Amino acid sequence: MSGLSKVERWDARLKSVFDEIDRELEAVDGLRHVPLHPVRPPAGSTSNPEDDGVLELGANYTVGIGSKYGPGYVLRIRVATLEEVDPEGYKLLEKTVVEKLRQKLPAAFPGANLSVDRDGAVYKIHGDLSLDGM
Repeated sequence: MSGLSKVERWDARLKSVFDEIDRELEAVDGLRHVPLHPVRPPAGSTSNPEDDGVLELGANYTVGIGSKYGPGYVLRIRVATLEEVDPEGYKLLEKTVVEKLRQKLPAAFPGANLSVDRDGAVYKIHGDLSLDGM
């Protein structure tokens, strides 16, 4: 990752966490019954897990105006299908992604003290967003 700015390295680490979770969840039997959107390639067929398979996972930075946690990254979970997504199934998927993030963030950002919590209608990664060690 040489040649990248600290912010780009931070974002690349976060993306790698989401890519790992995406690959793990695409292999889960419960998602195999969800029909893939017809214009979307099968899981694992592109170089970017966001661009293939039934899941698109990531996060968008927010300055946190109106948030009880302040700045952070709002979790983004998209199920790429034309079928209606069962609300209970989506909640379970969301819960699973949050649990995996809580497990994986400490290794990706050692000493950063990051948290994943519900912030209104969304989940947010928040805490020590400093670029120390990047």
